Amino acid sequence: MRGRVPARPVEEIAEAAARVFMAKGYRAAKISDVSAALGMSHGAVYTYAKSKEALLYLALVRLARPESLAGLDIPVATPTSEEIVAVVDTAGRGDFPVLTAASAGLRRHATVAEELGAIIDELYGFIERDRHLLALVERCAPDLPDLANLYFVQRRRTLLTALGDHLRRHIGSGALRPVPDVPAAARFITETVAWFAWHRLDDPDSTTLDGEACRRTVRHLLLAAFLPNPDATTTPT
Repeated sequence: MRGRVPARPVEEIAEAAARVFMAKGYRAAKISDVSAALGMSHGAVYTYAKSKEALLYLALVRLARPESLAGLDIPVATPTSEEIVAVVDTAGRGDFPVLTAASAGLRRHATVAEELGAIIDELYGFIERDRHLLALVERCAPDLPDLANLYFVQRRRTLLTALGDHLRRHIGSGALRPVPDVPAAARFITETVAWFAWHRLDDPDSTTLDGEACRRTVRHLLLAAFLPNPDATTTPT
């Protein structure tokens, strides 16, 4: 009909919602912010999502399970807190096979150096691939207790504990050099990886760095920090 605004792809709505929630956080964001980002009327947004919670759900699905977006019923109904958490909970499961195997006492590599290098690589790959989802969840989780519990307690602390246990075990055996504090060392690894795999891309002075060169350099330098004889074992791969 003459004058009717054409329907927008649901992906556009989800992406705009993700940008707004990342910028403002869940509590401060408003549906009107999403409509303004899209150049749509406030009411038009309700044809895609019935509430602010539904917009967040739509944004999370777009980043965590993009293949599921086309199958959603539109407008998206207001989800429960459990449904919001479930979208995030399915993302990233099984992405740390080397660390999981090492925590279970299973050796998948010939040397501790190779094993630690593989752990660094899989952490780098996970953060680089899911950095937009991580940014959205990290920004909104402080306003949503169940999401905060999943992200900060169940996921992040579990990862740091597993990595710390790995370091502690191999420091005790002499395969890795001693450090002043193991939890701080585990955090040092994850934060170094996170900066280069994620936050570097938000820094105008660092976006020109080559991504593969960053990955190899991070691996090389982290191994050099922990191996007793790094010169013999840290050739970048």
